[in-house]
Amino acid sequence: MSRLWDAVKRTVTGDSSPPPDLEKTLAELRTKTPAPVFWLLGKTQSGKTSIVRFLTGAEDAAIGSGFRPCTKTSRLYQFPTPDAPLLTFLDTRGVDEPGYDPAEDLAAFDPKAHVVIVTAKATDFAQGNVRTALERIRAASPSRPVVLAITTLHEAVPRQPHPEPYPFGELAANPRVPLPESIPQPLRECIDEHRRAFGDLFDHCVPIDLTKSEDGFAEPNYGGEQLKHALLNVLPAAYRQTLLRLKEATEALKGVHLRHALPVVMGYTSVAGTAGAVPIPFVDLVLLPGIQARMANHLAEIYGQPMTPERLKELGAAVGVGLLARTLARQAVKFIPFVGSAVGATVAAASTYALGRALCYYFEAVCEGHVPTPDALRKFYHEQYTAAEKQWKDDHPKGEKK
Repeated sequence: MSRLWDAVKRTVTGDSSPPPDLEKTLAELRTKTPAPVFWLLGKTQSGKTSIVRFLTGAEDAAIGSGFRPCTKTSRLYQFPTPDAPLLTFLDTRGVDEPGYDPAEDLAAFDPKAHVVIVTAKATDFAQGNVRTALERIRAASPSRPVVLAITTLHEAVPRQPHPEPYPFGELAANPRVPLPESIPQPLRECIDEHRRAFGDLFDHCVPIDLTKSEDGFAEPNYGGEQLKHALLNVLPAAYRQTLLRLKEATEALKGVHLRHALPVVMGYTSVAGTAGAVPIPFVDLVLLPGIQARMANHLAEIYGQPMTPERLKELGAAVGVGLLARTLARQAVKFIPFVGSAVGATVAAASTYALGRALCYYFEAVCEGHVPTPDALRKFYHEQYTAAEKQWKDDHPKGEKK
């Protein structure tokens, strides 16, 4: 709080230089923003990247470049951006190596991970190292859910179509249930062997086959929705909402740019809502411009449109007046205990979301060869603000900021 108060004093006295500890303050805000953390445990080429691709909609290249080293044997991927993550994936890679010791990864990941996703190829039964590591991980947090994803099912029944309709639905709820006889025997034996081998080290089992469209399968995301449903069921409520909103929002969008841009907008919206909930007047007046400026730059990169001073001027002329009025009102209401934090979070989140969508609207128009009029941009901003304000209130009843 002392750091935040120093930032407020700089604003009041007219010192516009960024506070030296702004990065640390923003990092603290991110830790309070609900982003599910999935710990991926499995051998190389066992389907971990396919799961990340399915859950995020990101391309393989973006996922590959997005992972960064975390420990000697593991790496971390924050989607869509480390500044404002909506989903976090922890990938343990060293489990392939003989003598892998999960102690370092346990120290780094155990306090953070909400769910462990174990990946095992249907026809790969050499899972001794994975099993040994999982025993240590399970012992450290017995109550943390473990989902066993049995992958690449087509390798067990080559040149055969996937069983339809999806016959493994009961496994997620009851991983010991007998498999239907309608499932081809080789595939049934593979799944049974993995269930036997992992014993009581997992809580849910979801066979999946996440392939690419060019691979020629009728359903490239076979079992994907069942996996997502299983994860939604085991996540804590606040984190479940983040994954659910991501799915709903991205499915509603068709534009290539917008599909990539919306997770970025949602990530910064979540961080902004956390900043807006700080119950000290004028604190978010310092933090929000930094959050929104980063969002603007990330969106400009996605659309290949540099954020120039001229563009900032155009956008400011369109939405600046309304944004300033809401900001001042938000600061005034923060003097009211309890109510102020809820209103502050709502306005901060809604204004950030509306600004992000307005930027997308603007960049999309520029890509098509024209610039929206200030009136059109202002109208779009206010429409998005109203919709976002209602959605934020629905998702955070009684001012919850989980």
